[in-house]
Amino acid sequence: MNEVFDISKFDEYREDNRLEVKRAKDKLPDSLWETYSSFANTEGGCIILGVKEREDKSWYTTGLKDISKLRKEFTDIIHNQNKVNVPLVSDNDIIDYEVNGDVILVIKVPKARKEEKPVYINNDIWNGTYRRDGEGDYRCSREVVLAMLRDQTEESPDMKVLENKEVKDLNQDSIKSYRMRYNASHEGHLWTSLPDDEFLVQIGAASDETTDNRIHPTVAGLLMFGSYHRIMREFPSFLLDYYEMTDPALRWTDRLSSHSGDWSGNVYDFYNKVYQRIAVDLKKPFKLDGIYRVDDTPVHVAVREAMANCLSNADYFLPECVKIKKYPDRIVLENPGTILLGKKQMLRGGKSRPRNKVILNMLNYIGVGERAGSGVPNIYSIWDQEGYVEPTVDELSGREGTIITVVTLPLVKKDQSHNQSLSEKGTEKGTDQGTKKNEEISKRLEAVFDLIRQEPTISQKSIAEKLGISLKQAKNATELLKQQHRIHREGSARSGKWIID
Repeated sequence: MNEVFDISKFDEYREDNRLEVKRAKDKLPDSLWETYSSFANTEGGCIILGVKEREDKSWYTTGLKDISKLRKEFTDIIHNQNKVNVPLVSDNDIIDYEVNGDVILVIKVPKARKEEKPVYINNDIWNGTYRRDGEGDYRCSREVVLAMLRDQTEESPDMKVLENKEVKDLNQDSIKSYRMRYNASHEGHLWTSLPDDEFLVQIGAASDETTDNRIHPTVAGLLMFGSYHRIMREFPSFLLDYYEMTDPALRWTDRLSSHSGDWSGNVYDFYNKVYQRIAVDLKKPFKLDGIYRVDDTPVHVAVREAMANCLSNADYFLPECVKIKKYPDRIVLENPGTILLGKKQMLRGGKSRPRNKVILNMLNYIGVGERAGSGVPNIYSIWDQEGYVEPTVDELSGREGTIITVVTLPLVKKDQSHNQSLSEKGTEKGTDQGTKKNEEISKRLEAVFDLIRQEPTISQKSIAEKLGISLKQAKNATELLKQQHRIHREGSARSGKWIID
């Protein structure tokens, strides 16, 4: 964690999602332990004692009276399980420095491993678990705590057998479609001749290891092949949404939602319908394999990979939903839940830990996605080879303290992006100018929306400063987002916060 705090940069620092200052003149403040929990449950961070924040957010030292006493007090409390359930900080993580003639104490809190989460205080897992969001520590909702507990185990939650469900409860048209695709790519395989219920057992969609010795669907089988109203009984927040966003003046120009009632609403059919909508606009250079045209390109493969990652890594218990959005210049895939391996390891590749292993396996069986741990690096590699602007992966804040993983696949070539930035300095007129203005508004809206998700308490003035836009532009953007029913404000302009709708 050396990169988080560097004493030589003291005068440059401001509080953020990994730095917190506290006065602590002669004793440890009670709020320290909330920050300890929030750092441990998020990305880690540094608690700096003996420092206060001015109105302009800059820091000044306040002076600590007895460093050795504070150090001992902290060490005693962190090893008291009635106060902290997991002591992550060692003696080497507590360092004192001299700044401006005063002494400060820096406590480096590492990020907890998934097996250690949730890290909570006061012997109260439900009310003592916190997460860091922007500059604040926020108590985790029951749903977020349950998500951390689910993520502890190596057993995938979609393996659970639902003995209150029958195979006949699944959507038979979805199963028929899946089997046709499976048979086409596994000609002659033993499973192709099995009855439906036995086939579902083999792919993990059902299980015969049950108390009544009958075959029942698994969670994976219900999510993949169930009907929306039956899935909702097990997952009350379940929702799959696809948006086409071609006009910045409209909230969407086309939408496919699992609760519409005119299709099954399950994961398998959602994948098929959405992929068809996205693939139709992906460029297909003229290429022949013998006498047949090849329509499948590396970009198509990468999009399928990204969709498989999105659907197999979603935490369907959380109050957020899966969203896939297609813009003229990018594809955005959102799924509720943190990245189990961590962002760095996911981008590095070589390891695979999907949240829903069985769903990913079932997609693998029909040629969608893979389990080798090279999926995301492969997407980056393909985007680079095709000359597109590099994809991005982010973990953003959602409702009730949840985390949303967001993958953005730009559909703009690197040279086009450069040329566009140059042309913006020119004097385009007519339709081109109007189109460019609409694109700028759309990008500004999404930038403001993403910033609000990361920092729900952010002010319009701070939005303008962070994005380098005028205060009027920031106000117009938040107003348009409210008109689109994407956000609303709770509380005052000074002490309230934005809520994602």
